[in-house]
Amino acid sequence: MNYSAFAGFPAPLTNGGLNEHHVAGRDVWSPSRDELGKMTPNPQTGLNYSDLSRIAMERATTAREAVEIVGELIDKYGYATYGGNSHFFADADEGWVFLNFAGGQKLWVAQRVGPDEVRVSRPGYIGEIPNDYRTHPNFRGSANLILFAVEQGWYDPQAGKPFNVNHVYGDGKMRHPSIELIEDRLTEKAKHGKVGLVDVMRAVRTTEVTRETAGYGQVAHLRKDVPVELGMLWVAGAPSSPAPFIPFRLGVTSVPPEFQRHRYLSEKEAASFQDIAQRGIESTRYAFQVYKRLLYLVQEHEEKFLPEVTEALEAFESRLIEDQGFVEATARALYDSKQPELARRFLTYYSQTEAMHGLQLAESLAQSIEARTKVIFGIRSLEPKAK
Repeated sequence: MNYSAFAGFPAPLTNGGLNEHHVAGRDVWSPSRDELGKMTPNPQTGLNYSDLSRIAMERATTAREAVEIVGELIDKYGYATYGGNSHFFADADEGWVFLNFAGGQKLWVAQRVGPDEVRVSRPGYIGEIPNDYRTHPNFRGSANLILFAVEQGWYDPQAGKPFNVNHVYGDGKMRHPSIELIEDRLTEKAKHGKVGLVDVMRAVRTTEVTRETAGYGQVAHLRKDVPVELGMLWVAGAPSSPAPFIPFRLGVTSVPPEFQRHRYLSEKEAASFQDIAQRGIESTRYAFQVYKRLLYLVQEHEEKFLPEVTEALEAFESRLIEDQGFVEATARALYDSKQPELARRFLTYYSQTEAMHGLQLAESLAQSIEARTKVIFGIRSLEPKAK
């Protein structure tokens, strides 16, 4: 998953995604303590979060290997940051939360999330870790992780308290109450059965998680013994409260023009005229813009309009989920009969078609809600500034 420039880093920036080994990754905001931000060298050296994510996706065959790759890169080259960040890597067996900190000290730590555990990372966080974190099967970290904190007076090993990563190196807040509620709800469900695909989609769609800053939504459906090209990532092309999740398998070769890069929100585009080479794409609707329009309409009167939008999106996705048995069986039959190109064309046609159906649904919802907003509430305008 690539997106445009952010915080001075050059585009395109890689946020994660799903690779051919069915390792999934997602970059997640995670702030470092103020003192680390202030001691960050200028200019910085080392890899940024986008570099780390891209390299891990290019090389890792398991989530654990992704952690090892990123940790070794920071150990060797350092980490350039805008204030701290994190990654979540997962495969069909386990997940790993990986925190990288500001300060230019090559500080990092990772914690395993097992198959019976739930973690909602917003922001990414890690709490208490054991002293043997470097050899413990459920933890990894830089050699100086605890020592540097002791040297700075941020942690006293003689106090008899365990080393809490978030309290020592983060903002100390751990989970936001709304995020804690989502995590606890999913954890409780996991105690009485499995957390399924729909449960995760609903969690990602929760408005506390999917504010406009979320950018887009993705849910990796990770399963064992699945052929490479049938690995599946459900993608919402904007914050997922107004955008449906569309299934894209690794065998898909392209997306509709409406879902490709448009000028909207691209850096410095407003100061230039249209590039002729880009004109064809620009003549199409832009899915991201359509979804953002629906987002703004819903946010203006959320109590009234959010339930009906959520109901429509979930009904649409429910049909897609039901389709997947047929889609996978058809693709497997084509691969098994040595017709991989036909399989890819089928998968591409299916995902492109459903992506356009989802776009049309969002446009229809937006048109209806806009009409009713004008009649019931009126369109709120900017108040003139007092002189």
